[in-house]
Amino acid sequence: MSTVGGRGASSPRQLARVGDRVSFLYLERCTIHREDNAITATDADGVTHIPSATIGVLLLGPGTRVTHQAMSVLGECGASAIWVGEQGVRFYAGGRALTRSSRLVEAQATAWANRRARIEVARAMYRLRFPQDDPSARTRQELLNMEGRRVKECYRREAARTGVPWRRREYHPGDFTSGDAANQAVTAAAQCMYGIAHAVVVALGCSPGLGFIHSGHERSFVLDIADLYKTEVGIPAAFDAAAQGDEEVGSRTRRALRDRINKVGLLDRCVEDIKHLLQHNGSPVPEDEADQVTLQSDGNRHIESGRNYGHAPAAADTAWEEPIW
Repeated sequence: MSTVGGRGASSPRQLARVGDRVSFLYLERCTIHREDNAITATDADGVTHIPSATIGVLLLGPGTRVTHQAMSVLGECGASAIWVGEQGVRFYAGGRALTRSSRLVEAQATAWANRRARIEVARAMYRLRFPQDDPSARTRQELLNMEGRRVKECYRREAARTGVPWRRREYHPGDFTSGDAANQAVTAAAQCMYGIAHAVVVALGCSPGLGFIHSGHERSFVLDIADLYKTEVGIPAAFDAAAQGDEEVGSRTRRALRDRINKVGLLDRCVEDIKHLLQHNGSPVPEDEADQVTLQSDGNRHIESGRNYGHAPAAADTAWEEPIW
């Protein structure tokens, strides 16, 4: 049997960093396959070749069919694949991480498990939103009130800038077209921002469910991160799209948002902000530790995995045992 692709899977150090990738690509009503080490999208207009190693997240909309080989190359390249609803406004399922290290998720879990550390991370998130205001002395409720006023003011400001009529935020789950053009655009932008944040969170190996502001949902941390850029990136792009008319608001919003994300370098900022929030120093992973699994021993020591320690002397640390496999 012949195999698809002439090269093996890339090592972690050969993969493009998430901050250097195209933010997202939305596909619908096509068949996605693999050709060599790229993916192809085939529809009524022909075949489009897509360099999978440069994609941050692939949004798979209705009518898409994807082959096993296509998912294989996406996994090898560390690109996230997310299944979404019509116009990209519903999240159904997601893929794997880009990183092989558990450093960030361990830092996240440590901060989340400590009540004091958890609120400090939450305050750090609000500090990114309100750089002129010190949130250290404010309660969680006061911070939530500040955030609500910030978003409302952003809606009013963008409506005045673009001339788009705005009454209030309306979102009806499962009925995207029930809202006016502005609300449809805001919904489409929000879902795309959630998809991008989810891709970055997963690519860094963090847990989507361990949130510091949001709680109780499988994507709580994703919502935390996406909301950091709501008023700077998501809402302005939505109103720009809505200002161009009522037709095809969802697709126009995605294009406007993608241009804005690439212009401001949002993926790279998102990576650095997550590392900063989780107290990670951001130092590169040494080459000999880039894809390494260890075992935890006494005294918080990490010893070599892949060996059987059942017959080791009591004082031995790693040493001489034969491999398990």
